Amino acid sequence: MKNRDYYYWEAKKRGYKSRASFKLLQINDRFYLIRKGYTVLDLGAAPGGWSQVALKIVGREGRVIAVDIKPVKLRDVEYIRGDVYSDETLKRIKERAEKVDVVLSDMSPKISGISSWDHARSIDLAERALFIAENVLRERGHFVVKIFQGDMLNAYLKKCRDRFDMVKVHKPKASNRESPEIYVVCKRFKLSNTP
Repeated sequence: MKNRDYYYWEAKKRGYKSRASFKLLQINDRFYLIRKGYTVLDLGAAPGGWSQVALKIVGREGRVIAVDIKPVKLRDVEYIRGDVYSDETLKRIKERAEKVDVVLSDMSPKISGISSWDHARSIDLAERALFIAENVLRERGHFVVKIFQGDMLNAYLKKCRDRFDMVKVHKPKASNRESPEIYVVCKRFKLSNTP
């Protein structure tokens, strides 16, 4: 709890929308996914913690497109209100940016407390995020997605390895140690290998 409290108060102090901001900062510090001038797509972005961090990194030359059913109120972030499962939402993303440099997904299912169910739901969200990434990532673009650990993880990692040069499972320090969440970090999308 102490660790979580530290990031909660640190987020308040720095003006971040949520402590989740630190997860992306730590992932990016380690894997260099987002750079100045990039176009970043943030799926399930509300309340906007990841979009906020991405915007700071890409700077004025870059763009951040945030997608969620809930509002994302951030200046200079391009917001698309929509359900990630909707083909209409994907169409609207492609209208904004034909190709993006990075796709982010910190989406989480509503927690039921039944770990196998929560894991399966998180895999379902991750599958949808990967499908969107395949449709909008440029060649050698990057992708990061949250998943709850469980028995379907290896099959998902295989799909990612078929599509990216580098795939790593990572748990940033800002993640609660007891939480089953991990992040799958994928670098250098192989456009030609997309099914």
